[in-house]
Amino acid sequence: MESEQLFHRGYYRNSYNSITSASSDEELLDGAGVIMDFQTSEDDNLLDGDTVVGTHYTMTNGGSINSSTHLLDLLDEPIPGVGTYDDFHTIDWVREKCKDRERHRRINSKKKESAWEMTKSLYDAWSGWLVVTLTGLASGALAGLIDIAADWMTDLKEGICFNALWYNHEQCCWGSSETTFEERDKCPQWKTWAELIIGQAEGPGSYIMNYIMYIFWALSFAFLAVSLVKVFAPYACGSGIPEIKTILSGFIIRGYLGKWTLMIKTITLVLAVASGLSLGKEGPLVHVACCCGNIFSYLFPKYSTNEAKKREVSYYFPLKTLWRSFFAALVAAFVLRSINPFGNSRLVLFYVEYHTPWYLFELFPFILLGVFGGLWGAFFIRANIAWCRRRKSTKFGKYPVLEVIIVAAITAVIAFPNPYTRLNTSELIRELFTDCGPLESSSLCDYRNDMNASKIVDDIPDRPAGVGVYSAIWQLCLALIFKIIMTVFTFGIKVPSGLFIPSMAIGAIAGRIVGIAVEQLAYYHHDWFIFKEWCEVGADCITPGLYAMVGAAACLGGVTRMTVSLVVIVFELTGGLEYIVPLMAAVMTSKWVGDAFGREGIYEAHIRLNGYPFLDAKEEFTHTTLAADVMRPRRNDPPLAVLTQDNMTVDDIENMINETSYNGFPVIMSKESQRLVGFALRRDLTIAIESARKKQEGIVGSSRVCFAQHTPSLPAESPRPLKLRSILDMSPFTVTDHTPMEIVVDIFRKLGLRQCLVTHNGRLLGIITKKDILRHMAQTANQDPASVMFN
Repeated sequence: MESEQLFHRGYYRNSYNSITSASSDEELLDGAGVIMDFQTSEDDNLLDGDTVVGTHYTMTNGGSINSSTHLLDLLDEPIPGVGTYDDFHTIDWVREKCKDRERHRRINSKKKESAWEMTKSLYDAWSGWLVVTLTGLASGALAGLIDIAADWMTDLKEGICFNALWYNHEQCCWGSSETTFEERDKCPQWKTWAELIIGQAEGPGSYIMNYIMYIFWALSFAFLAVSLVKVFAPYACGSGIPEIKTILSGFIIRGYLGKWTLMIKTITLVLAVASGLSLGKEGPLVHVACCCGNIFSYLFPKYSTNEAKKREVSYYFPLKTLWRSFFAALVAAFVLRSINPFGNSRLVLFYVEYHTPWYLFELFPFILLGVFGGLWGAFFIRANIAWCRRRKSTKFGKYPVLEVIIVAAITAVIAFPNPYTRLNTSELIRELFTDCGPLESSSLCDYRNDMNASKIVDDIPDRPAGVGVYSAIWQLCLALIFKIIMTVFTFGIKVPSGLFIPSMAIGAIAGRIVGIAVEQLAYYHHDWFIFKEWCEVGADCITPGLYAMVGAAACLGGVTRMTVSLVVIVFELTGGLEYIVPLMAAVMTSKWVGDAFGREGIYEAHIRLNGYPFLDAKEEFTHTTLAADVMRPRRNDPPLAVLTQDNMTVDDIENMINETSYNGFPVIMSKESQRLVGFALRRDLTIAIESARKKQEGIVGSSRVCFAQHTPSLPAESPRPLKLRSILDMSPFTVTDHTPMEIVVDIFRKLGLRQCLVTHNGRLLGIITKKDILRHMAQTANQDPASVMFN
């Protein structure tokens, strides 16, 4: 009880010594419990406790004059609701870490008292592993079910399995003995809609009927998806990754990771993918997994009562969290392998097995694919952001259902005639990645056998392209243009929409076209010096599927600006570990080319578009401004709204709360001295005053509010004073007015601060909030500072 109350009053005087004894991951944020003054003078010591003097700055553990500061307040009971956060506010990382540290000490101090306390201690210690286990199980199960359901509903647009309605097209023909090698996807058990409705399997009437039913199902799935999102869970739309990054940085968005969002996102993700829209499910699956983790965390008090513990992977990544993440991935992979959603007994979505190594000359076309990926990424980010901004600023954005229906209709009408756009995007990528073997019947493998070859080195040598290959190239070119245009307009509509698969599809199409071109060039001009040394006649030199894989990685890298993690993701999707050098070359080239047009990835661009308070650790700040240049109030602004420690009444504080919209108020000794005492949050003040009116007799509007240790002498007829020292943070983070903004920005990033007070010789000058930092960074980048607001 005492430790809780000590926490509610801020970080008590001896917290610096207790910090030095902390262990494991908790040490990484412990420095936030001290005040950092980058200029020192004798006046600074008037209000400070222990002081550690360094060569360039002073670290002072702020707060009280003596260690008995809180003794009188230990009799006060904690006020319910104090320490919680409103929607669309940023958490106080430092306070949450202190709260968790006190909880941990309290459990350790009691665990030897009884067997029950020891059991509670073990339960608390293992709760982290239980959370990740449950999250892994749920994430793997949902991912497998979404894959299976999406495949079945995608095939439903073309027909049904008459004997077993729950089978998709491929499963329906598995047991059939009436399929042929050329038409292995046709079997009597699978009935197209034309066969069921008009009784025709071939001819113009059949084609038109299948065309109509394809559009009908696409529009039905899209309409159902957007309607469910609009009515039940508006947060279920989009990718979710920009919001997840913002939430992990400490921002509160109530309901974004709730059970309704999880349920609706799971259902509508299946519908959106099945509708044929140019979107993927990998990004939304991240949102689904985060929802699972958030829901399960409420089963354990260690996480349910502490916002920082839920986000402990955001600002720092301790070793134990790394092991828990690995364990969660292991559990999810085990569940996914048990479900076997891909039907190939493998964990990877696009398993590849190439029989030809890559050669040094091929790095040149690989780098060209990287250039294409960077150009595509830069174009997509600018075009998509421009369209999303127009959607926000025009009436068109007020009709999300109509927008989804229009995009779905255009997609379905254009996609059906082209077999490569009609395919499920995952199936398209799988076909583009596949190497042409003796069992492949795709048009992409329609090569002419050269009977006049002098010698055959490999089983399947490079051969001249046939009519089917040239026809497929033209169709792929049209599909590339279609995917590029429709992805720009699809990403951001009000249904679950990921970007990984569409970006990979665009890159895979471009890569396959380049691969076929290089293959034919090597076949017809094998005597050129670039081919002569390593590509002899009758050998299998070029693998077009490898070019598709490299192109997919390059385009995904151009959009997301990921490098190392992206190469690992491609390994996971394909299993192509031996092609690390081509992938790295293409991904790095795409990032360099994309960065030449702008360093933001698509998710960072959407964070900025939506005005989320997110400080990107990758963004450098090199300007020479000082804290005094950024703090509020500015020269022409009204004075800073502050509270005095014992000169204000309840009515004064309530009037200040009603007349301002600030999230907190500095507390000073007096208006004359401006000496800083602490910081009180708006929400805590409101809750504390309401609680006092209900539970304490004699608290009226004229009651004196006291934040000091001792209540000042009052006349006998005065109403009972209200002591609010328990809600006061007496060690707010402060910097001096001459602190370089480069250091201030770094402090905000690494410690996750909400605000920092600016002082000069211990006297309060102003305040810098996270949004002030973002506005200043936007202003220095020649952007509109007013855009950095939560919209």
